Amino acid sequence: MVLLGTVVNTVAIIAGALLGSLLSGIKENMRVTVMQGISLAIFVLGIQMGMASQNFLLVIFSLVVGSILGEWWKIEEKLQSLGIWLENRVGGKGKGSISTAFVTATLVYCVGAMAILGSLDSGLRNDHQVLFTKAMLDGFAAIIFASALGIGVIFSAVPVFLYQGLITLSASYINHFVDEKLMMLIVNEITATGGIMIMAIAINLLELKKIRIANMLPALLVVSVGVPIMHHWSRILEWIENLL
Repeated sequence: MVLLGTVVNTVAIIAGALLGSLLSGIKENMRVTVMQGISLAIFVLGIQMGMASQNFLLVIFSLVVGSILGEWWKIEEKLQSLGIWLENRVGGKGKGSISTAFVTATLVYCVGAMAILGSLDSGLRNDHQVLFTKAMLDGFAAIIFASALGIGVIFSAVPVFLYQGLITLSASYINHFVDEKLMMLIVNEITATGGIMIMAIAINLLELKKIRIANMLPALLVVSVGVPIMHHWSRILEWIENLL
């Protein structure tokens, strides 16, 4: 079953969110301290991911172009609107609680490198080990997020399933067009770009500054297109130099 890893990941998030919602009675000061600890860990993870880049200028370019596209398409507003719609249907423990939990958890689960690498492994090699590992990590994270942010975390399981499922189903066709070396270059730059967004998520969770991270998401698409273009362009330049 090619989607087994994604299904297990989705179930882990739902189970973790349900369990975490039962722990919502934790004292406020304890919840704040735990959330700050998680935020700092997420920030360090973002730094590690950002160091994966072999062409940081491309990462910067992708963030600029991606942010312009995201602001134009109003992705942040649409995600927030979806979260508010869910809140109106389900109800939350505070104004905007479900919306905040939904958006934050969705970004954390989808932007990381494991979501992309694991989905590619599932689609290309029917190997689900990376997604199984991600499922365990996401499940524990869902417990903490749900206890601190509320039941809205559970709704992040839907975009995770759609996002990872789409990558997995598409992966079987990718290897016909992209060689393994180029694929790893693409993954490295996507990881670095996502790492910067992960750091921004941590900054938001620490309430240091409100960053419209969702509007940066198109940068992942821009960098995934930019890497093959630069790769083939460099090969063309090398070919011209050899001719001369």
